[in-house]
Amino acid sequence: MDVINPATEERIATLTEDIAATLQEKWQQLKAAQPAWQARPLEERITVVKRFSELLETNKTQLAQILTSEVGKPVTQSANEVSGAIGRISWLAGNAAKYLADEIMGETPDLEERIAYEPLGVIANISAWNYPYLVGVNVFVPALLAGNAVLYKPSEYASLTGLQIERLWKEAGLDAHLFLTAIGTGNVGAALLEMPFDGYFFTGSYKTGHFIYNKVAAKMVPCQCELGGKDPLYVADDVTDIIAVAAATADGAFYNNGQSCCSVERIYVHENKYDAYIEAFVNEVRSWKTGAPTEEGIYFGPLTRKEQIGVLENQIADAVRKGAQIRTGGNRVDGKGYYFQPTVLTDVNAGMLVMKEESFGPVIGIMKVKNDAEAIAQMKDTEYGLTASVYSSGQARAESILQQVNAGTGYWNCCDRVSAALPWSGRKHSGFGTTLSHSGLRAFTKAKAYHLRKHS
Repeated sequence: MDVINPATEERIATLTEDIAATLQEKWQQLKAAQPAWQARPLEERITVVKRFSELLETNKTQLAQILTSEVGKPVTQSANEVSGAIGRISWLAGNAAKYLADEIMGETPDLEERIAYEPLGVIANISAWNYPYLVGVNVFVPALLAGNAVLYKPSEYASLTGLQIERLWKEAGLDAHLFLTAIGTGNVGAALLEMPFDGYFFTGSYKTGHFIYNKVAAKMVPCQCELGGKDPLYVADDVTDIIAVAAATADGAFYNNGQSCCSVERIYVHENKYDAYIEAFVNEVRSWKTGAPTEEGIYFGPLTRKEQIGVLENQIADAVRKGAQIRTGGNRVDGKGYYFQPTVLTDVNAGMLVMKEESFGPVIGIMKVKNDAEAIAQMKDTEYGLTASVYSSGQARAESILQQVNAGTGYWNCCDRVSAALPWSGRKHSGFGTTLSHSGLRAFTKAKAYHLRKHS
């Protein structure tokens, strides 16, 4: 399997893909190693996880360069991703004892009622390329803390990073057979679905998540799917600093080239602020530099996947055909690499593909609305339900709007952010299940109830 640099279109590595026999061998190794890991005290598991985090910090520069070489994000953003992963690990490791230890729910002189959180066993983590450290940490860190073994399937577009993660776990002192990497394309991921894992945890598209969920349903084991979004954002008429709001929301739409599951993908602006917002938003986007992701000061590198260029071109052509105006961008960039101009579309409507289907690229549609009621109706008009954002001077107003939108996360005066202390979950086509927070730690366990009578 060739690994291609999306900035240069050059082959930077050739890897050997797993086949059925090697996957089976890895599963057997994980299965054999897991009981001893489960038996180790939680404090010892936490220590290994903290060592892994320290190694991420020590190796951050090298890890960022490798990540940039295979996914194309600017190297500063790659370093930010590694730093973000370190922060999440700190919260997960720091709270593992609190949420994974046995809980006494009731106690009398004669009877103790206790919950024990036991690991699932051996899990398959089929991960994504856009944030391999962040979405990976969301799964494999709490899984290991809970006492599971992990077969980690990185995207074929982030395989070099997956191998670095495996290397660092071993260097951190984790048994070499507790975290193993499966290398390959979708065929390898499909092969994992035929194997007897004790849980499946997927991050990626709705289409693939739907396929995985249907495929493993008969196994009756946990299957969590963190899927895509078409996340809406509303700018109300009471915002005070329109330039700052435009800058913040543009970053929410275009960070990592818009290749984030929780990127802002639809913007609705109150008619009283619309013109000023559009001017400030377009000026902000035009101020960002596009170029080689290894250079300093670059905001836009190439897209990771060449195929996505066609998706963006189709959405833009559909929008223009239906009356949208291109305020900036609109085309692929000539030359080597999968570069696409950051594109802002106005005069859009709900019937356009750019306002309905996930873009996953540097394209945004901005729509004028008359009032909160119209904004709410448009925000709710989607099959997805990952995040929703409201910018307003009034918290009560913002929360009232967010409560009416069926999304897993609501933002007031912010967007496109994740906190390890809060659950990350989707609704509808954005998936189901939870990572992060206390519920994300316990997602990798099965609860056992103990009724312990003290006298026979």
